[in-house]
Amino acid sequence: MHGLGNDFVVIDARERDVAITSARAQAIADRKTGVGCDQLILVEPSDAADARMRIFNADGSEVEACGNATRCVAMLLGGTSRIETLGGLLSGTVDGNGAQVDMGAPRFDWDAIPLAYAMDTAAMPVAWEDLSTPIAVNVGNPHVVFFVPDADAVDLERLGPIVEHDPLFPERVNVNVASLVDTDRVKLRVWERGAGLTRACGTGACATAVAAIRSGRAKSPVAVDLPGGRLTIAWAPGGSILMSGPAAHVFTGELELEDFG
Repeated sequence: MHGLGNDFVVIDARERDVAITSARAQAIADRKTGVGCDQLILVEPSDAADARMRIFNADGSEVEACGNATRCVAMLLGGTSRIETLGGLLSGTVDGNGAQVDMGAPRFDWDAIPLAYAMDTAAMPVAWEDLSTPIAVNVGNPHVVFFVPDADAVDLERLGPIVEHDPLFPERVNVNVASLVDTDRVKLRVWERGAGLTRACGTGACATAVAAIRSGRAKSPVAVDLPGGRLTIAWAPGGSILMSGPAAHVFTGELELEDFG
């Protein structure tokens, strides 16, 4: 499945246990010797929701949240569903060729991002070359958002991993560079923690829209244009983030788990 080109191997393990390790997830995600994907998604039974979603990045690391994958899982489950994740309980509603997902409330405290030490997350007094004064927000996973004149002009492939692995971020971080197009529209590129440059990042779109609204740069709802297409993000301070966008089933197949370690 994919959401705006952010692609996933989705394994339905609701009726049969499927053993996924970090090494196995990495092997399946390999685009040359595996199936190939940005993230591997494991859908399991849940006592607290309709299903539990586990998310493994292409490097094998397990993470808390993925907005595009949540829309895909909502499409898989159908109707209105509740989805358990490491980042909390989410709800999704299928809407035409996509889904709307309630991503929960964002967090802004420095230790909720988390950062290595206390600082103002609304205007962090730090810089990496020309990328400076980011806004930090946790939307189930950690993000920093840099507002720049031209998102396309940023060498994100080089700077992204430098910021991601900075000791300031003990759990690493997703890196967003955004340009304002209008008060209700933002252009965004994302270096995703553990996955690299992606065509779309749902949590990155959520974090960027929240940062734009919180800083007075934009008004809700915000259209977020990513290389893979557009997501619409609605948020009011104190409330939950609502993300709307497409999700698509590409193909169904079978694999032998033992072939992947």
